[in-house]
Amino acid sequence: MATRPFYLAGEWRTSDRTTEVRSPYDDSVIVELSVPSDADVEDAVRAAVSTFEESRILPTYARAEALMHISRGLASRVEEFGESIAREGGKPVKWAKVEASRAVTTFRWAAEEARREGGEFMKLDADAGMDGRAALLRRFPLGPVLGITPFNFPVNLVAHKLAPAVAVGAPIVIKPAGQTPLGALLLAELVAETDLPKGMLSVLTIPGSRAQKLVEDRRFKKFSFTGSGIGWDLKALDPRKHVTLELGGNAGVIVHSDADLDWAAQRIAFGGYYQAGQSCISVQRIFVQSEVYDDFVTRLVKQVESLKVGDPLDPTVDVGPVIDKGALERIDTWVKEAVASGAEVLTGGKREDPLYYPTVLANTTPEMKVRCQEVFGPVTTVERYETFEQAVAMVNDSEYGLQAGVFTSSLERAMLAHRELQVGGVVINDQSAWRADQMPYGGAKDSGYGREGLRWAMESMTEQKILVLSNIAL
Repeated sequence: MATRPFYLAGEWRTSDRTTEVRSPYDDSVIVELSVPSDADVEDAVRAAVSTFEESRILPTYARAEALMHISRGLASRVEEFGESIAREGGKPVKWAKVEASRAVTTFRWAAEEARREGGEFMKLDADAGMDGRAALLRRFPLGPVLGITPFNFPVNLVAHKLAPAVAVGAPIVIKPAGQTPLGALLLAELVAETDLPKGMLSVLTIPGSRAQKLVEDRRFKKFSFTGSGIGWDLKALDPRKHVTLELGGNAGVIVHSDADLDWAAQRIAFGGYYQAGQSCISVQRIFVQSEVYDDFVTRLVKQVESLKVGDPLDPTVDVGPVIDKGALERIDTWVKEAVASGAEVLTGGKREDPLYYPTVLANTTPEMKVRCQEVFGPVTTVERYETFEQAVAMVNDSEYGLQAGVFTSSLERAMLAHRELQVGGVVINDQSAWRADQMPYGGAKDSGYGREGLRWAMESMTEQKILVLSNIAL
């Protein structure tokens, strides 16, 4: 098996050290991958720093056209990208292709936002003595960006760091997840085809244990991290650095008595399990008004039991494996602990390595790990509530606050949920895992800091400067 190189400032490099990328489904070796040396890492950082002097003044059309080239190239290779996602991450191939298609639009949106950014004109003659004064407000890139990405979206979450960086003219160094580095390397192939400066992107396939040194490096002016709560520790390493953190959650969904119960059951069964629950906005906690609880639970269990579990490369499979044995052990242990403490398994609760079957638990309590922590697996809990205000309080009873779903036909309740739910996003009449890639995305409380989504990510990678104009005709 040939060793796959990593991408460093326009150059494909190999090294003496290698690592294996293995399938989470059958543990087969997918690829042997070169691991950058410390000298390689330093070369990548230096390339990003030196390239910034060129990239920060790239004209809009050059940045936008490069992004559109990546978008078109990815669109022509969706099948290939989808199969790669399925092989390295275990995501069912039908959902993996959806991820690849979403990344197509992520790059397209970035190109459109790059063209749209035009600054702001501000009149300053509102007070006496300020005659003939106005200002132009523009945004300029902060400098080189460091992006650290997780295993669960190995293409689109790389895109959500790479695309806005290119859009604003900021070189970026990506450290992808060790389990799923291939998506970032495939995107690097598309970047290499553009006319962007060579140092615009490096993809460093180093282990997480070596990431701290990069985070501490003050030559990076912006750090964007998606992953676990360790992000807070990484943020503390350099308080001066601009930071965006997306750190997960245990998303709650409310099903009120006036909801379409069939639709709610269908969407929740999708949102809780479509990638084995390994999404930071996967449905985890379901709260149903008492008067429709039994009816809804019957519908939900039927939907969950219809999901096909198995080989992620099988196009008919809905739920694949979790990422590794450690995750499988943790999920199984948490479910068993909940059951031992009085929880009821309505369906699932079965482990067949490397699979964990879609599970619905009832009679859980707030202190159970399956309720108060992030399961990050194919497990949901379902509980009753009496009033809508009680349901809101139950969703808010969490250290996390990324997104929530609310099924109701009442505009009043929808607006109340928007005001009162302590989350970054509220989705009405759909489940918590719904996301459009152009919208702002981020959480409250322990779920993170700042926002992604193309325009908001671009703002976070730039700083505003004001140009005051004097003695001009207004």
